Amino acid sequence: MTDVLLARAPKFSCPITLLSEKDFASWLKRQPARLRHWMEAQSFKAKPGSFCLLPDTAGKVTQVVAGISTPPSLWDIADFSGKLPAGNYSLDWKGPLAFHEWLALGWQLGAYQYTRYKKGTKIYAKLMVTPKSDLAKIKRYAEAINLARDLINTPAEDMGPEQLAAAIVATGKKYGAKVMQIVGPDLLKKNYPAIHTVGRASSRAPRLVDLTWGNPKHPHIVLVGKGVCFDTGGLDLKPSSGMYLMKKDMGGAAAALAIAQMVMDAKLPVYLRLLVPAVENSVAGNAYRPSDVIVMRNGLTVEVGNTDAEGRLVLADALAEAAVNKPAMIIDFATLTGAARTAVGTEISALFCNDDKMANALLQAGHDMEDPLWRMPLHAGYRKMLDSSIADLNSAPSSPYAGAITAALFLQQFIPVNQPWVHFDFMAWNLSGKAGRPEGGEAMTVRAVYRLIEQKISN
Repeated sequence: MTDVLLARAPKFSCPITLLSEKDFASWLKRQPARLRHWMEAQSFKAKPGSFCLLPDTAGKVTQVVAGISTPPSLWDIADFSGKLPAGNYSLDWKGPLAFHEWLALGWQLGAYQYTRYKKGTKIYAKLMVTPKSDLAKIKRYAEAINLARDLINTPAEDMGPEQLAAAIVATGKKYGAKVMQIVGPDLLKKNYPAIHTVGRASSRAPRLVDLTWGNPKHPHIVLVGKGVCFDTGGLDLKPSSGMYLMKKDMGGAAAALAIAQMVMDAKLPVYLRLLVPAVENSVAGNAYRPSDVIVMRNGLTVEVGNTDAEGRLVLADALAEAAVNKPAMIIDFATLTGAARTAVGTEISALFCNDDKMANALLQAGHDMEDPLWRMPLHAGYRKMLDSSIADLNSAPSSPYAGAITAALFLQQFIPVNQPWVHFDFMAWNLSGKAGRPEGGEAMTVRAVYRLIEQKISN
């Protein structure tokens, strides 16, 4: 991560005066005529995300005036690190400390570059955080989010099941977590049939990665991330246009790992478990087929409706295991359905939850953390769409309707009654760049879920 935040004041930092559109006019009236004329010539109106460079009489920039939202948004100055002239800056603003930290996080996120294959040449402007700011907390968010972005952006050739597992092992080692892996044929011995079935056609062995951390006496939280490192669609092969972005199909695992890293870094008093079924859905002579029947980990039989609906199968095995010790909550993360993208678009995460109180807390956390979520129904009336004539369930109904809901209902069959559970279905990708959110992999739901966990342990 390119560090663009300063804890100590440099010899000179150019002040950035932050103003809302509402306050701008009165502020402008108090400025010298020279500056008023200059800003009028620039047509500057203090719209959120805009800025104006103010020179002294010698032409040197000595102040920046920037527009912010009311209340300030994480993204108001998020692209300033890349747009302002290289140098050191500080915020000239008397806003609450929490918003200073929030703006600093946006500044840091705006400096993200994926540089594994192409060297980053951009020189970023640096921001001095206020002395009372919790720089460690700001970096905790930024490092976790950028970890997820890096993992998602990495092509499948270099981010297969083994490499994804290695990233989890490395993170766990950093914080003293225990990480176990069940690989290849051992998945059948340990009764994870769906994970093995989906991943067996790849030359790269499927696996279940299991990280545990913390004190077992603390509240038990399980995060489950879909780790499909590349999805060809299997025998129900995707067209090339649908396959191009499938390196991002492990975006759920990346988000889950990012949250796990934040929890461990903050030393939150929880007993954390992270489960990631890591597979590649490939085509070969031993690939699983439409109409095959899988006897799942919890004993249910599932007829394969479509081999391109593989994510719900690997998640089902992991969810069945996640529920064994009756944790306080299970949260799964997945780039699961195109239907969810149709329903809420690419910038909002679809949220399914069997607990109204937890769902409402998450929605509020999403609002507070500018991590947009939208609750969708676990409508019991659609359960019959999962019926099969030869098995307990069909994994992918042929109906073109309610695809995200039926996928969530399928997963719910592997969650015991009265077990609090959340399911996220999201894009994990920015189709185009915005302030602080460059085109490419994105860590959706991370800020909201971390806030929920913080709140749960403080109550």
